[in-house]
Amino acid sequence: MDKTTKKYDFDRVVRMTISVVCIVVAIYVINYLSPVLLPFLIGFLLAYILDPIVRFYQRLLHVKRRILPVMLTLLTVIVVLFTAGYFLVPYLVKEATDMTMMLKAYAESSFKISYIPAEVHEFLMSNIDFNSISELFSRDQWMKMLQSVMSGTWSVLGGTWSYLMSVVSSLIVLLYMVFVMLDFENLSRSFKAAIPRRYRYMSLRVLADVENTMSRYFRGQALVSLLVGIVFAIEFYIIGLPMAIVFGLSIGILNMVPYLQLLSIPVAAFLCLVASVATGGSFWVLFGWTIGAYCLCQLIQDFIFVPAIMKKQMGLNPAIVFLSLSLWSYVLGFVGLIVALPLTTLIISYYNKFVLHSDKTHKK
Repeated sequence: MDKTTKKYDFDRVVRMTISVVCIVVAIYVINYLSPVLLPFLIGFLLAYILDPIVRFYQRLLHVKRRILPVMLTLLTVIVVLFTAGYFLVPYLVKEATDMTMMLKAYAESSFKISYIPAEVHEFLMSNIDFNSISELFSRDQWMKMLQSVMSGTWSVLGGTWSYLMSVVSSLIVLLYMVFVMLDFENLSRSFKAAIPRRYRYMSLRVLADVENTMSRYFRGQALVSLLVGIVFAIEFYIIGLPMAIVFGLSIGILNMVPYLQLLSIPVAAFLCLVASVATGGSFWVLFGWTIGAYCLCQLIQDFIFVPAIMKKQMGLNPAIVFLSLSLWSYVLGFVGLIVALPLTTLIISYYNKFVLHSDKTHKK
């Protein structure tokens, strides 16, 4: 028997049982407090993603205090968003107007497309109110919504209570983000100092692995997703797909979870169908170009963006990805959906390291 093998005596079994109970209780508490913890978690993740920009301004200005770098970071984000909105909003309005006309044309048409059963068209016409959807994209509807929000009457306030609460929640997230950005380094040192000295070495090793995994996922994947969304928007604009920019950027958001962008393909097919009917073009040609855009963007992501930004991917099988998303979202709610993939990667890494010993070289 190997001398290094530990015996499972009564004391060790009790300690392991207590550890498991503590983990279960912690999961229950997190799940119970998830509505309260969610704004803090989102604010923390936003601050974590923006922290490299804060550090860049610290090095650029040669200052230790983070107040000015944080202000410059927020100003940079605001300028970028305002500039993007200034150039994109007019085009988005035009896209929405064109989409309104296409949906009306589709709702009033009767057509046949080769290799697509007529039942598909009948199913869409009987289950989707295209006139109502087209009204949502119309400029008049947008102006009515803006006027109702700006009117300031008590009836509007009563009817938009949920909207006001969502605004308050967003402000809370922003406050958390700013406070965490200001004291990010102090919070990190205080948390490490709070760990008992007996467990500090192992805990800091685990925290370093967590930080590396979280950095690679949240920072790296966020940047990759942004670039993927931009590439999709450009590709869809070139091939003439309706709602090109909005749809392309939406796919970029879905790309935060690997393989989830595949769920957008049925929407892309529907947009091709509407565009072909409204413009008289070929559905299969436009759909073929769209699938080609998906393939090209995937190649760009795998061979350019991921190697340059993330160095390597999470390394999870697609089935494990969807299983981890389902499991963690069930256990921790929306909080679990956010942390599912990095936690799963970390657990698998530690299982291979400490249980399977796959990273050790066995000597003969």
